[in-house]
Amino acid sequence: MPTRRRALLVLVLLLLLAAASLLAALLVGSLAIPPAEAWDALTKVSPGGTAAAVMLDLRLPRALAGFACGGLLALAGALMQVLLRNPLADPYVLGISGGASVGALTAMLLGLAGIGIAGLSFAGALAAMLLVFGLAHGDGSWTQTRLLLTGVVVAAGCGAAVALILSIAPEQKIHGMLFWLMGDLSQAVEVLPSLAALAVSLAVALPFARELNLLARGAEQAVALGVAVPTLRRLIYAVASLATAVAVTTAGSIGFVGLIVPHLMRLACGPDLRLLLPAVVLAGGSLLVLADTLARTVVAPIQLPVGVLTALIGVPAFLYLLGRSGRS
Repeated sequence: MPTRRRALLVLVLLLLLAAASLLAALLVGSLAIPPAEAWDALTKVSPGGTAAAVMLDLRLPRALAGFACGGLLALAGALMQVLLRNPLADPYVLGISGGASVGALTAMLLGLAGIGIAGLSFAGALAAMLLVFGLAHGDGSWTQTRLLLTGVVVAAGCGAAVALILSIAPEQKIHGMLFWLMGDLSQAVEVLPSLAALAVSLAVALPFARELNLLARGAEQAVALGVAVPTLRRLIYAVASLATAVAVTTAGSIGFVGLIVPHLMRLACGPDLRLLLPAVVLAGGSLLVLADTLARTVVAPIQLPVGVLTALIGVPAFLYLLGRSGRS
């Protein structure tokens, strides 16, 4: 565990980053809002005017939803990297996001909405995770290569299923499905479910940080020190699946946040999960908010899918990590 002063400094800096990213998301856009008007809109009980409406009705829900989704994806990635003892694991690479996408698109194809999409998305994420771990377990042992290859194969299978759903979907639904698949926060108006899921996931995972630290050193060592490893693994399955499903349902399939953020935070503040878990939530949320702000301003008035920007950042980072892992 880093010193108490360093841990506090890291968290304060990340809180400032999160606040700055949210403030930038509120102020920047096709309609520039001066800081004085923004302050009035945030502090007055009944603010009026176009600027206040744009900030409070459009940008604020979108920014909060982006923060929640980024935090959920980063938290799921950090948990799976501990479980697999593999820094290349994340919901996107292992096919968990693909499973959630298949579930969500199936719900859309069936005409479901709201809890129907969320329920099938969660079922798809959980099924993909169980499939990956079940196939990779094989003779009773896990290897990084087997897990990674199994995840890639499951992700490819989910991609084929997504293509099949798109091919048989009615024409009027295809555009929305495609934009959603590339990651899109423009429809994220209900922020409470994703914020609640983020709070619950972190509240469930954080008390087990000590056990996760021991599991990160190896299952045999964790068992010897009294950790109930099977129960802890099932807890990680459930939390990671819930986090991924809520994020995918809210913002579509956004890749690489769960891969990059835990790795960067591990370099910045060490591997201790007691600090790493809240750190990845703050950093992941900030990253997605900043990426979404760029996505809706860089070629304004056209809005890019935010998943495109995270992929442009994540692909070279993933290749770098893969090469570094191979050399080690």
